[in-house]
Amino acid sequence: MTATDSIRPRDDASAATDADPSDKLHQLVLKSLDDDQAIETVSIPLAGKSSIADYMVITSGRSTRQVASMAAKLADRIKSETGRAVRIEGLPTADWVLIDAGDIIVHLFRPEVRSFYNLERMWNFGDAPAPVAIQG
Repeated sequence: MTATDSIRPRDDASAATDADPSDKLHQLVLKSLDDDQAIETVSIPLAGKSSIADYMVITSGRSTRQVASMAAKLADRIKSETGRAVRIEGLPTADWVLIDAGDIIVHLFRPEVRSFYNLERMWNFGDAPAPVAIQG
């Protein structure tokens, strides 16, 4: 099972929603992270809760080298498949890399840094459902 399978079953009804550019970008991000063996990937839907993006994806790599590699590959994949340039912060140290792809915000962490900042808890809105764990 891939990360994209665990989010939405593939059927004729979901094919119509795949036309949404935000959903397509979200699936591209999740697939790229899955391909690069990201760990503990979580997707938080922000549509209707925040104007900054439609989704926030939080994930970890095992080392700064893996975090930097995942970030660079993800930026390249987004550029090649959508033509959209992304903004990247934190790549030189790669403890916490932020990728702003417009509709999708991606946080890539080393596990210790992720545990310290605990973004999943910060974005849990009272009655809102818990973030969706993609893999793990």
